[in-house]
Amino acid sequence: MILLSLQLLAFAALVAWLVRWRSAAKQRSRQSWESLLVRLRVDWSARELSENLLWKEGIDATAENAWTRMEGPRGLWAIFQNAGVMMEMADFAARNCPNIDRVLVATLRSDAMQIRLCVLMALAQYGFTQASEGVRINAYRAAEMYTGMAARMTRLLQENAATVLPDFVAAM
Repeated sequence: MILLSLQLLAFAALVAWLVRWRSAAKQRSRQSWESLLVRLRVDWSARELSENLLWKEGIDATAENAWTRMEGPRGLWAIFQNAGVMMEMADFAARNCPNIDRVLVATLRSDAMQIRLCVLMALAQYGFTQASEGVRINAYRAAEMYTGMAARMTRLLQENAATVLPDFVAAM
């Protein structure tokens, strides 16, 4: 009897999760470009890490200097959130631009997932060891991947939606 109850509970939880996931996917597909831009974190900017953030990959800092410039975990969390939003922007572009470079969109999605994973690892390390060398190196890797993703997103917008590029540049 207890086993049957646990199975039913697990099944109900799975169904609830699938329904929630499906409704979130529908909501994401209905988003406008403006609603995505608004979700970018503007209270922190990666411009502190690179003067040419949107035009060139790479950062102009060492791991220690980047940690200071990104304001530690605050900047990491902003990178995490913005990477997710840029992944949704890539999905938006793929849905609304028929002649878009599918390889570039797939690269942006992959970048976003790698960035988010690297940030989560750095934040977990930070929780245990504060700003150790490993935390700073993971933060540096995340920031470097983030600048690359921002540059690729800029290229995607230049090629497919040049009219929205100024809004993206201003939000970043």
